[in-house]
Amino acid sequence: QLQASGGGLVQPGGSLRLSCAASGSIFSNNAMGWYRQAPGKQRELVARITSIGSANYADSVKGRFTIFRDNAKNTVYLQMNSLKPEDTAVYYCNYYPPRMDYWGKGTQVTVSS
Repeated sequence: QLQASGGGLVQPGGSLRLSCAASGSIFSNNAMGWYRQAPGKQRELVARITSIGSANYADSVKGRFTIFRDNAKNTVYLQMNSLKPEDTAVYYCNYYPPRMDYWGKGTQVTVSS
């Protein structure tokens, strides 16, 4: 499993940085993604990054979120700025495309005043 961390409660306009550490040597050769699932909604892809650092974002987070990775640490990050209440969700990391056996518990992000 890939376990995300760094979530919490933040006010609108605030920032959080999520982290996800992977074990094993396959991390650096694979694209990674951050996903989220809000209550009553399907899980969606938020951002993805190739093995060499090329990133793509969902339209809803473009310009506010940044995905980056440190292959030496087998870690992928999601820097979230200008957070909005609609960003409230459980955030997960996984490979891209996602692999069923690697869904962890996720980390809760709540944006509320």
